[in-house]
Amino acid sequence: MNGVRPNILAMAGYTPGEQLNDPAIIKLNTNENPYPPSPRVFEAIQTALTSNSLRKYPQPLGDTFRKAAGKVLGVDPDSILIGNGSDDLLTILTRAFVPEGGLMASPTPSYILYRSLAEIQGARFEAVPFTQDWNLPADWGRPANLTFLPNPNSPSGTLVLPAEIIRLANVVAPSPLVLDEAYADFADWNRLELLAEISNLIITRSFSKAYSLAGIRFGFAIARPEIVSELVKVKDSYNCDVLSLAAATAAIVDREYFLGVRTKILATRARMAVELTKLGFAVTPSQANFLWCRPNRPAKPIYEELKQRKILVRYMNYPIGPTGMPEGRYDGLRISVGTDAEIDRLLEELGSIL
Repeated sequence: MNGVRPNILAMAGYTPGEQLNDPAIIKLNTNENPYPPSPRVFEAIQTALTSNSLRKYPQPLGDTFRKAAGKVLGVDPDSILIGNGSDDLLTILTRAFVPEGGLMASPTPSYILYRSLAEIQGARFEAVPFTQDWNLPADWGRPANLTFLPNPNSPSGTLVLPAEIIRLANVVAPSPLVLDEAYADFADWNRLELLAEISNLIITRSFSKAYSLAGIRFGFAIARPEIVSELVKVKDSYNCDVLSLAAATAAIVDREYFLGVRTKILATRARMAVELTKLGFAVTPSQANFLWCRPNRPAKPIYEELKQRKILVRYMNYPIGPTGMPEGRYDGLRISVGTDAEIDRLLEELGSIL
């Protein structure tokens, strides 16, 4: 096709999880929250719809959200950058820090969008295998223009310890280390406090998971204010609309509702791990709202059979697995935590299949 950049023609592109238009489908494939958002979100959206706000542009920097989030998280509002989902923020970071022909890096197996962003930018990409116990390799010593570290990781749901985060940040300095914390709200801990001691650290967060707002598209990044002021130059002028800003602000201040939903998801996650292990899956202990499950037989036929039974899970197949795993492709099923009723159905069908 004439005019399209060669690197775009050469790339396969990122493939999102299936979104089938069938209300009978049980969706456990894209890590959406199975519970509705806070009631305050619906009130905020209704207020926005019935006020005079839709005819006006939204706040370019999302100042109302930034003040609310800063108070909840204990950070300077000027250190927050809003985004149309956390993927928008990853794109902004790539555009800001990576030159054409530059180098981007992340561990693997991990979020496959990172490679796609490098390909769009015309940059090189280095995938560094996790160790067999999902830690960072001790010899990771090559700095890149931009390094992504998902924590918790997908598909494994595992966490890298703070000492390893600090070590990697020092290795890649002065280039940024992006701590992708899309699933941090389900973890035992997160690492916001590291921002004070690591000058090149940037943390990204999503509202698609813990806050049940995948359909709204909102996320934010946290970094030192001098970094955020440069990233503002790169983002679209109004990258978050009035409704998403209203919804996100209402969601983040309702801590009681957030904690109630989180407690339910963690309880269901623990039950899933026990029952899936009984069915013969190797289940990686998770700090996210999903489980990485490797059956003792080929995984893809199980995924396909579940789909026939109107249950969607995510079949994932990586070119390489963690260091020390057998040679060849590394595949398995990533299963989102659903409601207890949805998980009962999943376990019943898996029991029949297996």
